[in-house]
Amino acid sequence: MTGEQRPSKKKKKHNLILDWLLYVVVRILVIFLSLFDVETNLRFACLLGDLLWKHYTRGRERALENLRASFPEKPEDWIQWTGRRSFQQLTMLTIDILFTPRLVRKHNWRQYSRFRYAEQAKWMMHERKGLLMVTGHYSNFEITGYMMGLFGFDIYSIARPLDNKYLNRFLYTVRERRGQKLIDKKGAAEMMPTLVEQGSTLGFIADQDAGRKGVFVDFFGRKASTYKSIGLLAITSNLPIVVGYSRRVENRFFFELGVTRIILPHEWADKDDPLTWITAEYTKAIETFVREDPTQYWWLHRRWKTRPKEERGATEAEAPVTEKVDASDEGQTAQTACRPDVLFPSA
Repeated sequence: MTGEQRPSKKKKKHNLILDWLLYVVVRILVIFLSLFDVETNLRFACLLGDLLWKHYTRGRERALENLRASFPEKPEDWIQWTGRRSFQQLTMLTIDILFTPRLVRKHNWRQYSRFRYAEQAKWMMHERKGLLMVTGHYSNFEITGYMMGLFGFDIYSIARPLDNKYLNRFLYTVRERRGQKLIDKKGAAEMMPTLVEQGSTLGFIADQDAGRKGVFVDFFGRKASTYKSIGLLAITSNLPIVVGYSRRVENRFFFELGVTRIILPHEWADKDDPLTWITAEYTKAIETFVREDPTQYWWLHRRWKTRPKEERGATEAEAPVTEKVDASDEGQTAQTACRPDVLFPSA
């Protein structure tokens, strides 16, 4: 499907020496962090989150703008507190990624997680061939993929590689340590048909801005451009969609993994516009779990960046669209269009 491509920019050449030095610094920092327990590191991450909130002005203002528009009924104190907490969650996620492979095992996973309303989804993953899992940029979405890989589920995630090849190799090693299967975003579209045919579960982070050619559906009372990939794949392959989340409990390394909606193929069979209906349904389900604890959503995320045609100014609406569309975009078949920016879960 198409997510609309942005105007092509000249890719900056990376200085390999600087990339390697940064990698060395990160590895030394990881060694230092490993000297302390995970809860101590999470408290330290909260302090870093406060510093990020204070000094990352552009991100802070974007988060506040999104929160005010999404919760117009809330007082300014609540808006400020929620925004700051969301930045703390961002920095704590880094600690989660580093410590999850060290701590969580098959025999002790209950020490670090619990399930909520997930029994049917687990049954479907065991008994059914082919399934789509959907989540958003919320809390530690990474750990879901780790848990699925740990217990041998046939689930794939597509990861966007870092520009720094040394750091990217290191993070891939961390993520794949316990059996998670990652696919490089580049060329992933070509692999999708095979994965669907073999009955694998595919996981998507479904709250990326999809540009002007996305499907516009309601998200917190505003239209948000959403990729067509998930809906088209579900329709063409007759696949159920499970919408779920991973939510941190307090400031601890402990997570609630839950399901808010399971969308079954028979539900869209009689819809006039099944693609829009499916996209609206899973987007509404994402909003549902975000509303349960808004502090864990990535409010600095540019979810509402692209506006529907009717909301754009006359000049912008009449301007020609210059974005390039590649072979994996939505103008192609549903099989070659499966390219949301990041697929989940990738712990």
